[in-house]
Amino acid sequence: MTVDPLQGPGGPRPAGAPAPPAPSGRVPAGTPSFGDVLARRLGGSVALSAHARERIERREIPFDGPVAARLEAAVDRAAAKGGRESLVLVDDTAFVVSVRNRTVITAVDRARMRDQVFTNIDSAVIG
Repeated sequence: MTVDPLQGPGGPRPAGAPAPPAPSGRVPAGTPSFGDVLARRLGGSVALSAHARERIERREIPFDGPVAARLEAAVDRAAAKGGRESLVLVDDTAFVVSVRNRTVITAVDRARMRDQVFTNIDSAVIG
C-alpha cells in the first residue's frame, strides 16, 4: 500500500490543515513495550504495578519464580471465570490483581492482613 505524502494515511487533509507531526522515534517513559502488551494479550506473565513493586520490596514479601508462576496460574483461572478485579492468596500474601490488565495492583503480607478490608474485587482465588 502506498500513501500519497500530500494526503497522508487518513486521506486528503482539508486546505490549510497542518501536517501531522513526524514520528520522533522516541517512546514516552512508562509506555509498555510491544512485547509486554502482546504477552498480556496472549495471556503472558503478570506485571507488577509500581505501587505493588514498592510494597513487595519495602515489606520484604517473598516474590520469586514459583510465587509468580502460582500467581499467574491463579490469574488465568480468574480470567477463565470472568473475574475482573481479584484477590489472589498465595501462601501468606494477598495480591489484588486487575485480571484484564494482568497487573498486580497491591500486595499485603500476613502481618498486615489482619486489619485490611479488600474492596472493589469481584472474585477471590487461592493460588
